[in-house]
Amino acid sequence: MKYMLIMRATDEGLASMSDAGMDTMLETVGRFNEELIRAGVLLAGEGLEDAAQGAVVDYSTETPVVTDGPYGETKELFGGFYLLDVASKEEAIEWAKRMPMTGPGFKTEIRRVPTIDEFPQDNPWIQKERAWREANGQL
Repeated sequence: MKYMLIMRATDEGLASMSDAGMDTMLETVGRFNEELIRAGVLLAGEGLEDAAQGAVVDYSTETPVVTDGPYGETKELFGGFYLLDVASKEEAIEWAKRMPMTGPGFKTEIRRVPTIDEFPQDNPWIQKERAWREANGQL
């Protein structure tokens, strides 16, 4: 069985992380990732780009309404996801408009998943993750 561990943080939690440098955050996450890899349970691990860069397609009206982020309350932000390989945010929005579950109460949040190439390549944890991804055919 597959499970996704969905990470959520309050504004206060995010603010407390802002004092930690990128190297510290990569070290902390890298150690956890290494444990998951050693246990043989890691299938994929990705962080989502800030919600301010995303969009929401709201199906409350007959014609879906697209709103750029940031948006909504925390309880509205995440319930599950599809991972699509598309050329642009606009293409992802077009797919979201075609979702099968639509109507009042349904929204699709659209966020880009940054690639490993966007992190500091001289960081040893990024180098380990890159090697793992290459060995598993993910790069």
